[in-house]
Amino acid sequence: MQRRVLPVEVHPGELPRVAAALDGSGPALAPLRPGMPSAVAADARVPDDVALVVTTSGSTGEPRAVLLDVAALRASADATHDRLGGPGRWLLTLPLHHVAGLQVVVRSLLAGAAPVSPPAGDGFDPAAVAAHLAALPPDERPRYGSVVPTQLHRIVALAGRDLRPWADLDAILVGGAATAPALLARARDAGLRVVTTYGATETSGGCVYDGVPLAAATARIADGVVHLGGPTLARGYLGRLDLDAATFVTAEGARWFRTGDLGELHDGVLRVLGRADDVIVTGGVKVAPAAVEAVLAELPGVAQVCVVGVPDDEWGSRVVAVVVPGGGRVPDLAEVRAVVRRTLGAAAAPRRVVLADALPERGPGKVDRAGVAALAASQG
Repeated sequence: MQRRVLPVEVHPGELPRVAAALDGSGPALAPLRPGMPSAVAADARVPDDVALVVTTSGSTGEPRAVLLDVAALRASADATHDRLGGPGRWLLTLPLHHVAGLQVVVRSLLAGAAPVSPPAGDGFDPAAVAAHLAALPPDERPRYGSVVPTQLHRIVALAGRDLRPWADLDAILVGGAATAPALLARARDAGLRVVTTYGATETSGGCVYDGVPLAAATARIADGVVHLGGPTLARGYLGRLDLDAATFVTAEGARWFRTGDLGELHDGVLRVLGRADDVIVTGGVKVAPAAVEAVLAELPGVAQVCVVGVPDDEWGSRVVAVVVPGGGRVPDLAEVRAVVRRTLGAAAAPRRVVLADALPERGPGKVDRAGVAALAASQG
């Protein structure tokens, strides 16, 4: 049987509509990005058990409409609660056109507890969210949050009374992009119970927590690339059988999602090394931007960093570091090159450092590498 798809802007007050999508009493939902046209046709039909049609933010090229069925969403939510310590009440600070925000709603519905939705404002204000949390009545259930690294950075900057409600949360999931080790250390030193997550829209959101797959997920490395499997996998893409065949593969008697991320798996712990298509070839040597970013993120004065390749007649590509200052003196080019050269070798050492007020983004917490590369190129 086929089910109608309803393109709609989903708001925190519309839990009944999401609930109807999950229990089959209403249409499947295709959450819209505010102010953007739908990538899903108004007359689209999907298999009857599909509840959500979520458009990706385009990290692998053009946006794709991902079919998430009820079984996958439930498997993801149940596995998350099992890992964290049981169903609880969730804080909603993420947009509902992305899978991370939608999963907060799904987990809340399955837990029978409405998500905590702070009053809408201009952007993410961690102090205002903290005040809202502090005003809530006592509740014996666990309380959880879900944020992206940019939000975590702002939370860590809080102190005293403003930080306490965040520290009182039983877990704060952080995902959507890689989180700098230095930021994680600062968050944990501040008493925040931070759990890193890794996954994709195609896996119903994060399915690897602190490097370890959830009970409902599996991971493997094939040709250096991370593959994720288990019951949280999407049905595929709306109207794109060609993408289904290229992205969802069968191996070892199971179905897998090929992430396009490079990774390592040791003793059941997954380490993601960055996207395969982000690799910079400079002077004939391959450089993984994520490795350079991890080194530079540890330096004082660096709040955020993105490393990109800029076309160069001599080297093919120049390695350029775009840095958002984090207070204090920003390291100069000589210091940046020296620390990277010692750790990763001369080829990986950036040939230029560009300062920026913020890194371009293409989704919550997701750096727009194409935008960063354009910024770096425009600065000479």
